[in-house]
Amino acid sequence: MPAGRILVVEDDPSVSDMLVDYLGSHGYEVAAAGSGAQMREAIERTLPDVVLLDVNLPGEDGLTLARFLREHYDVGIIMVTGAADIVDRVAGLEVGADDYVTKPFDPRELRARVKSVLRRLSASAAAGDDEAPPGAPAAQWKTIGACRLDLASHRLYGADGQEIGITGMEFDLLRVFAERPNQVLSRDQLLTLTRNRSWEPFDRSIDIRIARLRRKVEADPDRPQAIRTVRGAGYMYVPPSAAPPVV
Repeated sequence: MPAGRILVVEDDPSVSDMLVDYLGSHGYEVAAAGSGAQMREAIERTLPDVVLLDVNLPGEDGLTLARFLREHYDVGIIMVTGAADIVDRVAGLEVGADDYVTKPFDPRELRARVKSVLRRLSASAAAGDDEAPPGAPAAQWKTIGACRLDLASHRLYGADGQEIGITGMEFDLLRVFAERPNQVLSRDQLLTLTRNRSWEPFDRSIDIRIARLRRKVEADPDRPQAIRTVRGAGYMYVPPSAAPPVV
């Protein structure tokens, strides 16, 4: 069994060949695509576990493709950006990428990020296989803003009962908040509690993901009531005063 299926979407043959060889030598099943059209063809043949997606592709750029992937497939997405392309990194996280790595990168760092995304995907899949039956204990549900979080199946549901797509990292953040109500958590604590020490505690990764979560769980994202900013300290989850809905 391969360690995981990886699709490298990169238009530079030297970078693409290096990643295919390196990841393949570490037990991964690796395919390559040089454009958005080739990526779609490759996915039709075999759905990968993780897509390594270069931002600066010809034709459809990486951000457009990341949005397409997030809307249609349950795959891990790692954006590959230029070292100075901070805007692209921010935009990548906002469209739902799980992580990013900047060029030039150490292949060992990239492999560590791939392993981290695969672990989160594996944990979510394992929990999803044990989906809660009707009448399951309400303790596994947490009301967060206008939504309900199912801790058992790693799923988020809106007020209308429809599932809202979240990434593995977004679930980890919601779980950490739900388990620590009314507790101020610094960015560094959030990194530790979500086991994502590969992030830098003072970059914008946490802030970007919090902003994405607010758009999903808050009735008014511009005036967040569930996930609040504590200036100079971090973030705090404030549970609703009313009793949680009956499941």
